[in-house]
Amino acid sequence: SEVGLQPVLTRPIELSRAGASKDYLELVTRDATVLMLNRTPQNAQYWMDAVLRIVHPSAYGRMKGELLRIVNDQRGSSVAQYFTIESMKVDPEHLTSEVSGVLHTMVGRQEVAALKRTFRYDWTYTGIELRLIGFGAIAAPGAPADADASAPATAAPPATDQHTTGSQP
Repeated sequence: SEVGLQPVLTRPIELSRAGASKDYLELVTRDATVLMLNRTPQNAQYWMDAVLRIVHPSAYGRMKGELLRIVNDQRGSSVAQYFTIESMKVDPEHLTSEVSGVLHTMVGRQEVAALKRTFRYDWTYTGIELRLIGFGAIAAPGAPADADASAPATAAPPATDQHTTGSQP
């Protein structure tokens, strides 16, 4: 049985029990990236709940623990982050995807870091359901994405930008 979907897509995507297509994996990865790497203290609870909705039950406890740590670290702060996607690679055969771009960290209205980062997503596909089983940074934080001299040289992203929610090999 197949299901045709067309939320905000430029073409129909069909899901089948045969596996996740490259197009579908790319769209889910894009949406997961926007969800997971854009957060503020004001949306922390929604962010955590939304991320957990895409996590596979086998990874739920581990991921929830990591997300709770991030939410607790961010509580009461004025630190926010957003991610600008620059490139994406998806591998439907191995159900992995990698997204590269710039992770921006803000304190109040001031950007304190803009680091090139690559994140890896590990997925499982059961029936017609793609669920997250692993996520994490695969490249060490890079040099600032731009030469913005207005940012303090010692500004480093807070610990709350580290998403190491169990990246699996």
